[in-house]
Amino acid sequence: MAKRIPVVLAMALATVLMWQPTAAQTAKARATAKVDLEARFKEVQANPTLADNLYKTGRKVAAVCANCHGDGGNSATTSIPNLAGQNPAYLLEQLRQFADGRRRNEFMEGMIRAMDADEKIGMVLFYAAQEVTHKPATNAALASKGQEYYGKICFRCHGNVGRGNEQIARIAGQQSEYLRLTLKRYRDGNDVRANSIMTPNTKNMTDADIEAVVAYVSSMP
Repeated sequence: MAKRIPVVLAMALATVLMWQPTAAQTAKARATAKVDLEARFKEVQANPTLADNLYKTGRKVAAVCANCHGDGGNSATTSIPNLAGQNPAYLLEQLRQFADGRRRNEFMEGMIRAMDADEKIGMVLFYAAQEVTHKPATNAALASKGQEYYGKICFRCHGNVGRGNEQIARIAGQQSEYLRLTLKRYRDGNDVRANSIMTPNTKNMTDADIEAVVAYVSSMP
């Protein structure tokens, strides 16, 4: 009997097969690689017509990203993050970090480097406008413990409702396994972003603390 391809690998393969950038697209992406994304983003924010045009571009880009991140940015795989409702400036910065190697993921790096500046901005505008699918807590007692922990530590950066800001990620409603893996990587110092402010804020978390916080945060609307 032939071995089944893991679901995540199959989705990644489908994405690659679905979107093979042409030479012209690659050349365009390289030509805009040095575009000041922050300045361009501010220009877009000040121009509703341009923002609307790029939103439509971003919707097309997101159709490819949906293979992993789900329709409208709500991932169907708990280890792959939701992008729906994410802060656009924060998400744009993560694209920049993948492109320049500060965040490492070979597949993501290749995809993002093939995108031009307006495609990147359009994509973050699209995802920021999408609603996160709310998933109520399946273990109310565990989520309650997580809420208590969150109210002592996590709220200071991520806010009382988990929405973050331009520099801090929205975590409300995020995928449970992604949250779990990310917290453990920060705590254990084996993540490529180990120098993050998250490192000192997670170093004393027990596995039980992480499970509780994950139960609460993933159920936040």
